[in-house]
Amino acid sequence: MKTEINKTVILFSIFSVILILYLLITIGNLIISQLVIDAGALWKTMWDSSVLKSIWISFSASFVSTAIAFLFGTPLAYFLARKNFPGKNFIESLIDVPVIIPHTVAGIALISVFGYNGLIGSPLEEIGIRFVDAFPGIVVAMLFVSIPFYINHVREGFESIDPKLENVARTLGESEWGTFRTITLPLAYRDVLAGSIMSWARGISEFGAVILITYYPMIAPVLIFERFRSFGLGASRPIAVVLILVSILIFVILRYLSRGWSLYAKD
Repeated sequence: MKTEINKTVILFSIFSVILILYLLITIGNLIISQLVIDAGALWKTMWDSSVLKSIWISFSASFVSTAIAFLFGTPLAYFLARKNFPGKNFIESLIDVPVIIPHTVAGIALISVFGYNGLIGSPLEEIGIRFVDAFPGIVVAMLFVSIPFYINHVREGFESIDPKLENVARTLGESEWGTFRTITLPLAYRDVLAGSIMSWARGISEFGAVILITYYPMIAPVLIFERFRSFGLGASRPIAVVLILVSILIFVILRYLSRGWSLYAKD
């Protein structure tokens, strides 16, 4: 038995190391090659106003889309976890569609709805709310591709909570909203946080859907594409490295801080 376990550990360790090396080599090679080839260009890029602006737009638009996902997605995730109703399987499948379809298709679908002549875009255009080549267009594109990551994470968190805990609160006179606010949501806080981080990260990385509905103002992935198409690898690589370094720094900080953010432990 011990020999069999050791073999399993060794085999799993080999597979794990291969995967880690794949990620480490891919990311590390990009950063190191830029430092070796032209470290000065990287330093200059860090203070390039257009680069900083594009990164800020990426991060802020994704933050707004994540806030919308939290506001509207949390109730839906709760219903999917706790309620049975007609069409539930259809809704669960619908939520997963943005993960499956090509993001250029998502961009075309968004233009059909939020474009100048779109179902929603046309009437909102009359009151001065634009989506095409505007910040709201970036937000709706990021929201579309990232919402499955938030809802599925949070739904699994709600499903992992024993309903008996909620029932006890209800028998003690607490309302359903009060039970959700004081029992369910705090217990699922880690999953809500994880879903929010994944949703935010997915929004930052989006390219295909955004570029079709909002080329300007440029988010970081679009700027990288524009520099690569116009000037080649030498001009686009420093921006990619800066985006990677900023992303790594932020996610390291978030993971460190999130260790103490859980209000209650499920166990």
